[in-house]
Amino acid sequence: MVAGITPFNFPVMVPLWMAPMAIATGNAFILKPSERDPSASLLLAKLWKEAGLPDGVFQVLHGDKETVDGLLTHPDVDGISFVGSTPIAQYVHETATKHGKRVQALGGAKNHAIILPDADLDNAADHLAAAAFGSAGERCMAISVAVAVGDAADALVAKVQERPEAVKVNNGAEPDAEMGPVITPASKERIVKIVTEAETAGAAMVVDGRDLVVPGHENGFWVGPTVLDHVQTQMTAYKEEIFGPVLVVVRVDTLEDGIRLINANPYGNGTAIFTSSGAAARKFQRSVTVGMIGINVPLPVPVAYHSFGGWKASLFGDKHIYGPEGVSFYTRGKVVTSRWPETHHASGASYNFPSNFPSN
Repeated sequence: MVAGITPFNFPVMVPLWMAPMAIATGNAFILKPSERDPSASLLLAKLWKEAGLPDGVFQVLHGDKETVDGLLTHPDVDGISFVGSTPIAQYVHETATKHGKRVQALGGAKNHAIILPDADLDNAADHLAAAAFGSAGERCMAISVAVAVGDAADALVAKVQERPEAVKVNNGAEPDAEMGPVITPASKERIVKIVTEAETAGAAMVVDGRDLVVPGHENGFWVGPTVLDHVQTQMTAYKEEIFGPVLVVVRVDTLEDGIRLINANPYGNGTAIFTSSGAAARKFQRSVTVGMIGINVPLPVPVAYHSFGGWKASLFGDKHIYGPEGVSFYTRGKVVTSRWPETHHASGASYNFPSNFPSN
């Protein structure tokens, strides 16, 4: 039996990274969804049952930290899959491993995109806006840091500044909505605090989404698309995963400076480069210590026959989720050595290392 502990932001997709692979490889699966949006897990259970899955093979277990700790320590649970923040991923990995379980725990991210002067800056600005503001920035593959190289910086910031105005922020149930609210009042408060601290510390406010109000939903947890320029690496806006629709711009002189910046960051989930140079792209992909890399692709989420996962503080455990590594995680090797001697022959037993080949 294995268990999956999943986050609020993709309450169907992330469980479907885990459960089908686990069940197909012969495991019963317990899903512990986020308490912030639990109903999607019940729909999944209903669909499994309608598809004919036997009772008990897919189970949903609601709860809080006490429930999680029960799964991490229960002797009948052999493996734990987790997606969430880095502190909790580290806790899940340490606790479950201590209790003899196999663990894959995907943590947080601070995804950088390098933009070189030879890039198509209109294309880069379009993709940066979509990658930073899509899902209100509440996804581990969001681009939250634009690393503008040399002469690209001023022109890029000017183009990025134009994009948020076109983003349609509204109730997610509305057909024209492109971005909804953040998940809780506390999340909004934290995002606004980080942005304000960065501005106070000297970052330039290019686009300010802190005071956004959506008519008819005045009490919603709204944060509009926000862009900060001249962000320094000691600022909280750079160091922490904001998990909101905030793009920070860091300026560097060279590609090499940008690569050093990425490699010095504790996270290593996803990264991207925008360039028209194959040589620059090759140097970038070989040099960065990041698990998923995009070349002119801002969200380098692999297709299904590859695995998903980062490096460094973005992954605890040695296996990524789904794909070939998912199969490897949900299975374990078993070696059977057998021999069927004929009854009228001597057994061939010996006092040295046993063999499955007869000694005569």
